[in-house]
Amino acid sequence: MSKSTLPVGVPATAAAAVEELTESGGVELTRHRRATVAVLGAQVALDACAVLVAFVGAALLARSIGLVPAGSAETPGRAAISLGVAVAADLGVFTLRGFYRPQHGVSRAETVYRVGANVSIGLVVAIAASTVILGGEVVPSRAILVLGWLLAVVLVGVGRLTHAALAGQLRASGVAAERVMIVGTGRAAAAIYDRVCRTPEAGYTPVGCLAHPGAGTAFPAVSGDVVCGTTDRLAELVRQYAVDELVIALEEVPPAEILALTHRVRDLPVGVTVYPDVFRLITNDGLGVTDLAGIPVVTVRAIGLRGGSRAVKRAVDVLVSSVLLVTLAPLMALLGLLIKLDSPGPILFIQERVGYDGGLFNLYKFRSMPVDAEAETGPVRTTPDDPRPTRVGRLMRRYSLDELPQFINVFRGQMSVVGPRPERPYFVEQFRQTIPCYMARHRERSGITGWAQVNGLRGDTSIAERTEYDLYYVENWSLLLDARIMARTLAQIIGGENAY
Repeated sequence: MSKSTLPVGVPATAAAAVEELTESGGVELTRHRRATVAVLGAQVALDACAVLVAFVGAALLARSIGLVPAGSAETPGRAAISLGVAVAADLGVFTLRGFYRPQHGVSRAETVYRVGANVSIGLVVAIAASTVILGGEVVPSRAILVLGWLLAVVLVGVGRLTHAALAGQLRASGVAAERVMIVGTGRAAAAIYDRVCRTPEAGYTPVGCLAHPGAGTAFPAVSGDVVCGTTDRLAELVRQYAVDELVIALEEVPPAEILALTHRVRDLPVGVTVYPDVFRLITNDGLGVTDLAGIPVVTVRAIGLRGGSRAVKRAVDVLVSSVLLVTLAPLMALLGLLIKLDSPGPILFIQERVGYDGGLFNLYKFRSMPVDAEAETGPVRTTPDDPRPTRVGRLMRRYSLDELPQFINVFRGQMSVVGPRPERPYFVEQFRQTIPCYMARHRERSGITGWAQVNGLRGDTSIAERTEYDLYYVENWSLLLDARIMARTLAQIIGGENAY
């Protein structure tokens, strides 16, 4: 792949990595594979060390604080067997549950949740195995097991987050990154290509896009400079560019043609992922097989919030908002004082927004801009380099403190803690005319945070993409999903991520 034909928009390091691999042949490809194996091996070693240290530390701590009587100590041999079983059980569970498969773009909150679940299952397996191996006696004691479990969750979690950060830096530089080729030139392909280019730390090196004869291009297509061939030469191009992952993102193409494309590369060591067109909002959470009066059917869309689930969500909103309004009252009073000292005008910024079922309500925020911020421009969306916020306003926006008064909206039933972010009527009228299904996001109460926001879609970002995330949330609601969104929001607030 010559420099003149490198896809436009590919980060320089990623482009260099693709060119180096394709031009220098097998030697560099072997180095890439070895780097990938080394990254995985480091993860396995970190997990094993974390579990080992956790249970050794738990035994020492339990005895030092008297939770385990000194005379009840196990023999070194039996303790070593128990320790080995615990490490083997956790690694086995991690492997069987796909914890060593590539984890591209997984959030920190999701990682911690999966660590807790997998370590817990591993502990149950270890107890059962130790009981069988050691003749019916559970070793070590319950106190050591509980402490070991807690320490293992913490240490494995810290180890995985550290490894993910370091691996992300390596992948962003082109080391151990997977090369991705996208089949398609329409809107879906353009969105995927743009996301891969913008997040090199996720571990993908974009090779380019392939045009498919006869595929519809009703939506804006990718740049012609990004197209590196057609699907007529699919297998040849996959081999030439040493592609690891093939993403099929075709629009208005019959399923039979997509299936035929996958068959062309079935003899090659390449993963194939299909980005759905008609069912692009369907995920594994929403797709399932059920029956209708005894007839097997596939559910492609389910409504998560109905009847009792609405009452549960409202109860959680009342509980969370009332607790936070009481506990954060001193902080909110301090912010109000700082706002008054920093610039003239009211403390609260009250603005009309479109909420549940298209109804209007007044949204409350701490004022972070001068009173006449839009006097000259009219309604505009905020951007990362927006010069309008005041000194206190910029600080509040960095940590989303200006959103705190919205818990009043939540308590009053005008909003929810989690849900699609409400927009102003001016923008809603624009978006409803250009974004398909945009108004469907108003089937539920608007939220202070949402699925789109925790996935990086805040402020001046793609409305079409945000709408897809919002609709996914509306159709796949659960208490667990709300908990995940809240946890990820808290993590992003602490880190000051994507807030302006």
